[in-house]
Amino acid sequence: MTEPTLTPDQFRAPPQIDTLERLGLAVGALGLIALGAGFLVDASQFYKSYLLAYIFVLGVPIGSLALLMVHHLSGGGWGLMVRRTFEASVRTLPLMALLFVPIVLGMHELYEWSHADVVARDPIIAHKAAYLNPTGFILRAVLYFVIWSTLALLLTGWSAKQDTEEVEYSKFGKVSAPGLLILGLTLTFASVDWVMSLDPHWFSTIFGLWFLVGQALTALAFTIVIAFLVSREGRMAQVITTDKFHDYGTLMFAFIMLWGYLSYSQFLIVWSANLPEEIPYYLRRFGNGWQGVSLLIVLGHFVLPWLLLLFRRTKRASNRLVGLAVFMLVMRFMDVFWLIAPWVKQGAFGVHWMDAAAVFGLSGLWVGVFCYLLKGRALLPVGDPYLPEALADGH
Repeated sequence: MTEPTLTPDQFRAPPQIDTLERLGLAVGALGLIALGAGFLVDASQFYKSYLLAYIFVLGVPIGSLALLMVHHLSGGGWGLMVRRTFEASVRTLPLMALLFVPIVLGMHELYEWSHADVVARDPIIAHKAAYLNPTGFILRAVLYFVIWSTLALLLTGWSAKQDTEEVEYSKFGKVSAPGLLILGLTLTFASVDWVMSLDPHWFSTIFGLWFLVGQALTALAFTIVIAFLVSREGRMAQVITTDKFHDYGTLMFAFIMLWGYLSYSQFLIVWSANLPEEIPYYLRRFGNGWQGVSLLIVLGHFVLPWLLLLFRRTKRASNRLVGLAVFMLVMRFMDVFWLIAPWVKQGAFGVHWMDAAAVFGLSGLWVGVFCYLLKGRALLPVGDPYLPEALADGH
């Protein structure tokens, strides 16, 4: 018997996505207005809060790009059911490139290596000046976004074309194989430029991979939330089944384990070496009020979700899993806060109101644009040659 033809109109975004879009844009507008008012009061704090929010929000499109390419290389129904969520996320990368402009404008407020007088009197920073300099910082940022946006454009463009006409399936793998390596390399340099260089004396060879795993975990947690929303009604309720949520829970468990392994490895190496260039990184986070945040991340980012995801019922109950995914998004922000704030605040633990305004402003704007892009295409890649098999496997 011939399988019924799948069409894009059968898999349109449900009303929940419209609601999320309006909510995101409203929250984003309020946050950005408050942040703009904060800029007029304290420009230095504006740039610090903006960087914090930007790095957190960037995790979703960058992590989604990594997961999208992993799916094209590995295959499997887990990725097919949320591929359009990954694609809508990565299509926001041009927006993220535009939102990077304030970081360029605030470079002198954020990075001490951008000051010629600091470079002149600090031999360690002077030694790194061939790499850490304003011109190189800007040119590399342009290169990163060109590469990431090109990868996103190719993969999502072919995917959209696949809905209406035949596309050579091997193209996806031919781009994803080198693309995943290129993403890992460029994101490593980007993490050094934008985050690690906040303290130009400190360095870690694990940092780039640790940063990428955190981005992927942010993207996966967000994708689980969207999968829950779109599976509430319509044909997607028959597509994103309990087995698929189980797969996403298992994948999140794996990323949490990997993040914990890399975090502990970096801590163990730095702490045991006890070098004057490295150890202040952790000493700063183990005192002046930051020790509470460190303990919260150990328990909330690793121990608690690790324990919960050991149980099969957590992964197979979509409402429990989405609750844990939302919690992990909060923990991902706390991890980014722990990573960046002790460097830019240079003092005891504290939270500025512009930190919240920046997070709500950028996150709300990004979510609004994401929902708009998600609605523009079918929620399933109906032209994918492996989709009928994946749907049959999920009954």
